[in-house]
Amino acid sequence: VIPYAKMGYWDASYAVKTTDILALFRITPQPGVDPVEAAAAVAGESSTATWTVVWTDLLTACDRYRAKAYRVDPVPNTTDQFFAFIAYECDLFEEGSLANLTASIIGNVFGFKAVSALRLEDMRIPHSYLKTFQGPATGIIVERERLNKYGIPLLGATVKPKLGLSGKNYGRVVYEGLKGGLDFLKDDENINSQPFMRWRERFLYCMEGINRASSATGEVKGSYLNITAGTMEEVYKRAEYAKAVGSIVVMIDLVMGYTAIQSAAIWSRENDMILHLHRAGNSTYARQKNHGINFRVICKWMRMSGVDHIHAGTVVGKLEGDPLMI
Repeated sequence: VIPYAKMGYWDASYAVKTTDILALFRITPQPGVDPVEAAAAVAGESSTATWTVVWTDLLTACDRYRAKAYRVDPVPNTTDQFFAFIAYECDLFEEGSLANLTASIIGNVFGFKAVSALRLEDMRIPHSYLKTFQGPATGIIVERERLNKYGIPLLGATVKPKLGLSGKNYGRVVYEGLKGGLDFLKDDENINSQPFMRWRERFLYCMEGINRASSATGEVKGSYLNITAGTMEEVYKRAEYAKAVGSIVVMIDLVMGYTAIQSAAIWSRENDMILHLHRAGNSTYARQKNHGINFRVICKWMRMSGVDHIHAGTVVGKLEGDPLMI
């Protein structure tokens, strides 16, 4: 077994290129493992390496495709954690594919024996790779134009209780909230199409509440209709129906997966719909400060995928929230 640093995955003199994809990992090496070797191991396992040198390395430009760990710094106020800076050649990743990007960056390294904990803190995506993703179709300016609201914050809320309401009562909550001054309401992450309220029923009653509130107030109103489903075929069916009944915005959940999110974003752009993403499931890997993925990275990936805005949480209330992150 050859140490990863000796296999070429550590290069303290590496000159970072503008076309490199850069990743910042917080690593906690296993006792007795040198931080440089741990960083090199992460670089190797997230690019071309296996546990030893193989003869098939000679069939490729292996030195070019190796990720390079080039800097390791102690994390302030800790004794066993380090920041590892790793550079990846852009050609290692399929263009416009979050699934392929994440398969390398986070696909295998989090279960690696050289580290007891690992957290992806940040990434720098070069323009050459970034431009292969569609990105958001609309910005805040477009959304304000559609709502005809300028110079003031947009005010929204989530329908509660999030489960158990009938379609008619759900629509009543939407109407009362919008009439009372909200600009929009939204479905919660786990309201899809349960026996107590099927999705068509919810969409129809929501749109009735939106239209009544708009007439009563003379303002443009809206509600984010959750189109998350078990298959993409069903997602598209719900999205088409939402568009047909007059909605200008739909929402999906992070737990749908990166490929499904990108697919829904492409549909939304093609159909002139605003797409909201609920970060459902995010805390399973973002909450722990020494292991997982920083929410900052998730936001970057979701922006690349093409969602228009993301559920970011709050610094008050029942859920944890880091003010600096939000």
